[in-house]
Amino acid sequence: MPPLLHLILTSRADPPLPLARWRAKRQLTELRAEALRFTPDEVAFFLNQMIGLNLTSEQIAALEAKTEGWVAGLQLVGLSLQGRTDVEQFIAAFTGTHRYILDYMTEEILRRQPENVQTFLLQTSILERLTGLLCDAVTGRTDSQALLEQLGRANLFILPLDDQGQWYRYHHLFADLLRHYLQQAPPSF
Repeated sequence: MPPLLHLILTSRADPPLPLARWRAKRQLTELRAEALRFTPDEVAFFLNQMIGLNLTSEQIAALEAKTEGWVAGLQLVGLSLQGRTDVEQFIAAFTGTHRYILDYMTEEILRRQPENVQTFLLQTSILERLTGLLCDAVTGRTDSQALLEQLGRANLFILPLDDQGQWYRYHHLFADLLRHYLQQAPPSF
């Protein structure tokens, strides 16, 4: 790229551009999902100051752990908590099957995937940790590693557990949602 050119792209998935080359030449600054996660202090500020709740540090920690700092999830939690008196019970029961989370992830993530990816996600949701070979064994596929890498590049609520891209896991709320649909026969989303 020309030295005076500054290009800013925002995307949920990696665009088909020479990112590796730009990264190697230090011509690329990336903000990945991990960098966008709210810290516990940011969760506290967001929920208590921005949304106007009055949550304790223990409640904040529980919600940060359940949402893994996912900002849209925290927004949905905040909406759900406004005006509630049963805050402790809500937090204890909060999962990816909460109606706001379920609706959001179903509409924005799951329904937008091709049927073969939806099937893969549902079949592998029984696993706590994912590798290509493990997913192949569960699904009967032979291309699970490539699909895991594709899902990772798409930032599809799948988190790498190592630097080699061998081990992954689903975001807690996404795994809850997938397991919810897996229990339906046939899944309806």
